Amino acid sequence: MIFEDKPITLKDGRTAILKSPCVEDAEKLLNYIKTSCGETEYLARYPEEWNTTVEQEEAWVNRLRSSPDTLGITCYVDGEVAGNCEISFRGGMKTSHRATIAIAILKDYWNLGIGSAMFEELVAAAQNRGTEIMELEFIEGNDRARHLYEKFGFRVVSEKPNAFKLKDGTYRNEFYMQKYL
Repeated sequence: MIFEDKPITLKDGRTAILKSPCVEDAEKLLNYIKTSCGETEYLARYPEEWNTTVEQEEAWVNRLRSSPDTLGITCYVDGEVAGNCEISFRGGMKTSHRATIAIAILKDYWNLGIGSAMFEELVAAAQNRGTEIMELEFIEGNDRARHLYEKFGFRVVSEKPNAFKLKDGTYRNEFYMQKYL
């Protein structure tokens, strides 16, 4: 699915552009996700776990853009990738009423309204698709993200104890949230 360019005004007055990721930005996208994973313990991977090549990232962008069941939105600020999000619509008769979402934003762009702007678009896409339940997961301690999710009506429905083990040996629970549309 393709998301048409949409300018948004950030809380600091700058303009950001929300749009589908572009193949020519594959290297920027890889650098962004590796940086993002190194800035917080709240994403599912460490930076060194990203072994994707630029060519593989290009192929992923092409698949994302051509898939009728996935919408990816990337936020660009001054031509650089600031964050991205994705919604994946489930198939099958028993699960097509559900969609899963994910989001990540670079630390330099936290608290500027990017997360809220992207969530508005994800909710709109789900509503347009006829989705009944939106789902996401987050790691224990990620209070900023939890606040955003709750602001948009997501509620915790389950918890997976010790779902993540950090490099220092500590464990973090994973919370599963849903929003009914």
